[in-house]
Amino acid sequence: MRIIEVFHSVQGEGPLTGVRTTFVRTARCNLRCAWCDTTYSFGPGTERSIDSILRTVARHRTRNVCLTGGEPLLQREAVRLVERLEAKEITTVIETGGSLDVGPYARFPHVVLSVDVKCPSSRMEGRNRWSNLPLLRAQDVLKFVLQDRRDYLYARRVVRRYPGPATIVFQPVWGTDAGRLADWVLADRLDVRVLLQEHKVLWGDVPGR
Repeated sequence: MRIIEVFHSVQGEGPLTGVRTTFVRTARCNLRCAWCDTTYSFGPGTERSIDSILRTVARHRTRNVCLTGGEPLLQREAVRLVERLEAKEITTVIETGGSLDVGPYARFPHVVLSVDVKCPSSRMEGRNRWSNLPLLRAQDVLKFVLQDRRDYLYARRVVRRYPGPATIVFQPVWGTDAGRLADWVLADRLDVRVLLQEHKVLWGDVPGR
């Protein structure tokens, strides 16, 4: 697999926020979101074997792994890595931009799919793969990153049409007014979770944290 970094931190996003996790960040992305905070992952990375990655995971002694990017679903070896982690009963959160098929990963009971719906400020909303949404399970996450009111109204339309069962997360673009977003959610009584990026609250916008 082409890897940017493997590091040990706490999960900063989604329902597992705060949980000690080993992150496997893959190289390359097929999207170019306007507000992307991991553009350093767009490069070719370094070739690493699955065995090498698993040894690093084992050294960190975590029961949680986050496969992120870039876009991890671009890596043809990703399914094999997840199979190996599944055999060890390690919970694996797969963070994907939502433009590629998540079907091959929805069969794993220890996998949590965190699937983005791209809003207008990303300039990638035309790449959303809507056929992913019916594949999501109760353990999975449907995530919206929101920058402004236009994004919120777009996300609200999607949420009102989505029957579940995945957890829905509204995450403000870092540096925007999170309280304002929470006020909008409260006014509309949306059953979503408004979550910040905890790793940035703890350490700032630092790669590898």
